[in-house]
Amino acid sequence: MADTAVSTSVLSGKQGGSASVRLTPAPHATRVALRAPAESLAALSSALGVTIPAAPKTSGRSGSRSALWLGPDEWLVIDEAGGDMMTALKGTGVVHSATDVSHRNVAIIVSGPGAETAIMAGCPQDLSLDAFPVGACSRTLFGKAEIVLFRTEEDTFRVECWRSFADFVFGLLAEGAADAAH
Repeated sequence: MADTAVSTSVLSGKQGGSASVRLTPAPHATRVALRAPAESLAALSSALGVTIPAAPKTSGRSGSRSALWLGPDEWLVIDEAGGDMMTALKGTGVVHSATDVSHRNVAIIVSGPGAETAIMAGCPQDLSLDAFPVGACSRTLFGKAEIVLFRTEEDTFRVECWRSFADFVFGLLAEGAADAAH
């Protein structure tokens, strides 16, 4: 695998939030865009060490690794420890497509009691716990940027976005965090 890791995040040094919301650039992670038919999921899950979910808006999580359902045959797999997932996937012997997109994305952790409110400043989804429980994920819009939204805890979300939209997404989240404080 080619080393495509970016040593300095476009969000390095960014700070934001309010009394009820913390915005934190997430540490570097490796990411794989995965496409596969349903009959390949068991072998791919075994190779990655995380269950690849088959149901909409769900995720699988094991240790530092998460598999986020994005579509009927599409997932974003994130390893917060920076593990080499491409090598793990090479020997599976099942039909799949995997692309290392670690260089493309950055993530922002949005946490605190006002996290939902801050995100809803630019996101049209219902983020209540009933509609978007812990472990829920979706590809959605935030302002004019496409994001992948992942609820990791009751009051914590991981917002994945393309590097080129990172400043815009962080700025809009900061505005939402300020509104959540009122």
